[in-house]
Amino acid sequence: MTQAEDRFHVRLRVADDVVEVRAVGEIDIATVGAFRAALWAAPARPLLRLDLSGVQVLSAAGVRALVAAHLRVRARGGELVVVDPDPVVARVLRVGGLHRVIAVRHGDVPVGAVSRPLAACA
Repeated sequence: MTQAEDRFHVRLRVADDVVEVRAVGEIDIATVGAFRAALWAAPARPLLRLDLSGVQVLSAAGVRALVAAHLRVRARGGELVVVDPDPVVARVLRVGGLHRVIAVRHGDVPVGAVSRPLAACA
């Protein structure tokens, strides 16, 4: 196993209407490739549920991958929902304003959220 594999792994579960992706570890420049690959490997479904409860670090590279995945899912007519982010990751999403663009759910809150349009990104 490489050092990046030791620091990060992801599981994918596919159902009829939802794809669940559970990431665990640190999403940074060394591991973002695996994170992006998992998001791109997810088949098209109405809902991509991204569980970030096991992620302790979300770097700018991880944020870019998350935004790109959100745009890709929206282009296919679906919705990406971040579920149970670690408090540090939730803070990154809030500080970056992504919680206004990408649905973020905590606990047992229903995931059928209303999508919000993404403002232009530079």
